[in-house]
Amino acid sequence: MNYTIEPLLSTDWEEVKNIYIEGIQSGMATFQTEAPDWNIWDHDHLDSCRFVIRCNKKLAGWIALSPTSNRPCYQGVVEVSIYLSKVYKGQGLGTALFKHLITASEKNGFWTLYSSIIRDNAASIALHKKVGFHEVGIREKIAQMPTGIWHDVVIMERRSALIGQNNYVYNK
Repeated sequence: MNYTIEPLLSTDWEEVKNIYIEGIQSGMATFQTEAPDWNIWDHDHLDSCRFVIRCNKKLAGWIALSPTSNRPCYQGVVEVSIYLSKVYKGQGLGTALFKHLITASEKNGFWTLYSSIIRDNAASIALHKKVGFHEVGIREKIAQMPTGIWHDVVIMERRSALIGQNNYVYNK
């Protein structure tokens, strides 16, 4: 499959938002009930490491990072959001997007990527494992869907292989 991965720009927002809405409607991708406007989304995500993937010039998915804390000691720990259009799932695009993000995140000095995934979202958990994430733990009944159903969340993380090299300093 031919694809390109490019920086996510404000001009991509309508397509990015539509894919996010697909995730909301799935009931398995997020606890959010509506997509934010561009300004809120832009504020909540880091300027670096935001990418879209296109197939035949059609936006098929996106990936972005959010800070986990404003404390300097956690500046290299970020949360990943990844969404693919249902039309493009199962075609290897999520893996390609993640590999691109991992390379870019390491170049930007991030040493830990983490995701909170609804426990029933087996496809997302499998994708994360495929690109080197491991399960850290389970947060039981952490959030309730509008339907009233409570869900557990799997916390997964990936540590950079560069920890301890070059400018990466990590004390275990």
